[in-house]
This record gives sequence, structure tokens and C-alpha cells, in this order.
Amino acid sequence: MMKIHTREFSVAAAIVALGLVLAVVAPGYFSAANLSDLFLANLPVLLVAIGMTLVIVTGEIDISVGSMFAICSVAAGILAKSGMPVWLAAASACVLGAMLGSVDGALVAYVGIPSIVVTLATMVALRDGLRWWTEGAWVQDLPPGFQWFGLPQAAYPLVACASVVFLQATTAWVMRNLAGGRAVYATGSNEEAARLVGLNTARVKCAVFVVAGALTGLAALLNSVRFNQIPSNAGLGLEMKVIAAAVVGGAAIRGGEGSLMGTLLGVVLLGAIGPALTFLGVSVYWERALQGAIILAAVAIDAVRERRAFHAAVAAAGPA
Repeated sequence: MMKIHTREFSVAAAIVALGLVLAVVAPGYFSAANLSDLFLANLPVLLVAIGMTLVIVTGEIDISVGSMFAICSVAAGILAKSGMPVWLAAASACVLGAMLGSVDGALVAYVGIPSIVVTLATMVALRDGLRWWTEGAWVQDLPPGFQWFGLPQAAYPLVACASVVFLQATTAWVMRNLAGGRAVYATGSNEEAARLVGLNTARVKCAVFVVAGALTGLAALLNSVRFNQIPSNAGLGLEMKVIAAAVVGGAAIRGGEGSLMGTLLGVVLLGAIGPALTFLGVSVYWERALQGAIILAAVAIDAVRERRAFHAAVAAAGPA
């Protein structure tokens, strides 16, 4: 049976409380059309957040995912325009994301540069490079079979939902049951101890960046097929959304802790706030303030919990 952590329970309770308020005050929030729009808008956030959670669990961070998202989106559109089949353009977007992630992962794991420095540099370089290459132009005149993957518009959310459920469940199972998943937690909990017991921690760190990149490429594609043109500035602010979702869901920035269920709940809570404010008649300018307060509360709770655990351990050890 899957263990429900305190943070996950708290976030789930907050989602239920928000839902009850909306059900009474603004029942239109739960219309099929609005829920479908909410799902599609937060689909890329959830996919990228899955990869971000793996990166954070190893004790690293990746703030270049927004720029990767833009590059993969534009690349998928250009490849589709060139006549490449949609499925091959989709695979190419994922491979491109994985390649970009591997660059970050190699610099962090094998060169030893801090991940915040590496991904800050690649975030700026990739974004500015794309802006220079496209001159700010959007990818237009996409082939008819690209939008919605050629499916009826009503069918696409079902296909996208099935894909996300499969990826979420599979990754969560791997993290809980396979040696590779346990290696991710071991690397983030105590990298030196993991290395001493025979884990190749550099390979583990590089691998999670590759997975995060591939998921970013997939998210870019699934988002791009919703429209008939692709902006060259896609993914702006995406990195903050996914990091916030992972942290609110219980992923510890220091590494070693985090769950995909918690990340899913974090995406749901943070993604619901903006539309909820609109339905409640509150200025949307409060959205970021509320999200910031939630993130700060989550980090503060972690700090208090760690301090209490430390003092309890010291008290249990007794006098030297």
C-alpha cells in the first residue's frame, strides 16, 4: 500500500477545501469545459515537474527547462512543416530534450559545476540563441495533421490524460520498486555514502537530467499540438512553476525527499489558484502572491520539522 506522507495529506486537504469553497460560491468552476481547459493548461507543468522532482531528489536543480521547452516546441513545429510525420516529430522533440538535458547533466555530474550555475547559463544561452535564430518569429502554417495529432479536438484531452497517467504511474512505480529509483533517493540523501556502497552517483545525476529533458520535450510537443502556431517565447516562467509544484508537494531542496504524488498535488493546487480567483471575483494579481505564500509556508514547515528532528536526535543521544 502506498504511504501517504504528511505533506501530501496537507496539500490534498488544501485542494479539497478550495474545491468546497468553489462548489458553494462558484459552481461554474467545475464545468466540463473549464476542467478540460485547466487540465490542458497544466499538462506541460505536470510532465516537466515529474522530471524536476527526480532532479531535486538528487539534491540538484534545473532552471533551464523553460528554455528547453521553447526550443523543443519550435523544433517540433519546424520538423512537422518540413513534411516529417507527426509521430517522428514527437520522437525528435523528446530526443532533443534528452540531448539538452544530457549537456546539463554531464557538466554537473562529471565536471562538478553546481547545477544552479550550469542551468542558469544554459537557460540564458538557449533562450537568447533561439531568439536570435528565429528573430522572434513564430512557427506558422503548420500542417493540418499536427494540431491535436490529427485527432478530433474532443478526443485529444482523453489521449493526453491517458499518456500522463501512464507516465506518472510508471515513474512512481520505478522510484518505489526498482534499484534505479532507490539510487536516486540514495544519491540525494547522502551522496558520499551512496558512492561508498558502490553507486555511480555521477551517472545517477546525469540520468535524471536526461529524463527531465526528455519529459520537457514531450511536454513541449503535447502543448504545441493544441495550437495552429508556435510562439518562439514558449515556456517563459515554466521553471518556477515546476520547482514550486515539486517543493509544495514535499520535495526537499537539499535532496533525498520527494514523491511524484506530492508533485501531482502541488501542480493541482498551484494550477487551480489563478482560475479560482477569477471565478471568485478576486483580482488575478493576487495569484502570484498566494502561490508565493504557499511555497514559503511549505519551506518553513520543512525547516521547522528538520529542526525538531535534529533536537530530538540530540536528546535521544544523551550526554557524551
